[in-house]
Amino acid sequence: MLPIEQQLSSDARIIEERLEQLTHDSDRDYPVLFEAIRYSLLNGGKRIRPFLTLQFCRMFGGDEKTALDLGCALEMIHTYSLIHDDLPCMDDDDLRRGKPTNHIVYGEAAAVLAGDALLTEAFSVASAPSIPPEIVQPAVRLLAHAAGSFGMIGGQMLDLRGEEDRLDFDALLEMHTKKTGALIRAACLLGCFAAGITDTDDIRYQSAVVYAEHVGLAFQVIDDRLDAVGSEEDLGKPIGSDEEQGKTTFLTFMSADQALDYARDLTEQAKNAIALFPARATLDELADYLLNRTH
Repeated sequence: MLPIEQQLSSDARIIEERLEQLTHDSDRDYPVLFEAIRYSLLNGGKRIRPFLTLQFCRMFGGDEKTALDLGCALEMIHTYSLIHDDLPCMDDDDLRRGKPTNHIVYGEAAAVLAGDALLTEAFSVASAPSIPPEIVQPAVRLLAHAAGSFGMIGGQMLDLRGEEDRLDFDALLEMHTKKTGALIRAACLLGCFAAGITDTDDIRYQSAVVYAEHVGLAFQVIDDRLDAVGSEEDLGKPIGSDEEQGKTTFLTFMSADQALDYARDLTEQAKNAIALFPARATLDELADYLLNRTH
């Protein structure tokens, strides 16, 4: 088994190649749209969400080609959310992964359309003829629920509310369960689907949900912590933007050290959730890697 950083890098290359194939279209009359799409979609990153899809598929002996396309569909949704999140009407960020954000390069209108196109295309990828028919319906339904008003979009709305009025801790948890956690949960479950596991009563399905919920929350705790104590060089974006925008974060309720302890506890609970499965090592390493990341 490869060390986690090598495994992430190896899978990221596979994912990147597939994303490039899925968005390659040079014959259109509106090349700027595809340039804007590919600018953000192919802008590197660790590809954590499709990586999770691949790893859960592998742990349960599923079809990797199916997992790859389902993971790429999810990555399209994630990228659309980042493009829109950076817009002046939302977080108004100028940098993403150390590069100018999409709307800075292509303008607000093109950035909105690029995000819209990625969201729409994701469902085309997830329902392609190459995906087994018995998986398409639950996968599309899961993606729609995770991305919509009961998932990421609902979480974003709570986030906006938190800029106006301080959220209590329960509301903060709900926000991140939706805004960040919903796509991470979908990533893990899509890997299960690729392994033929769609029954919610299956212990493998339930374990994936618990792992995802705890890893997703730990990821956000560390994200909030890094916004306060990280470095702009490592993160590729300005530090302290959450406080500047008046956002409610985990550091509203705890110190940076307490936040780290909280994330450690969540990480252990995530690892315990999959302790039954012999092929869990990479997912254990990933949980620790996300806990200890600096960007």
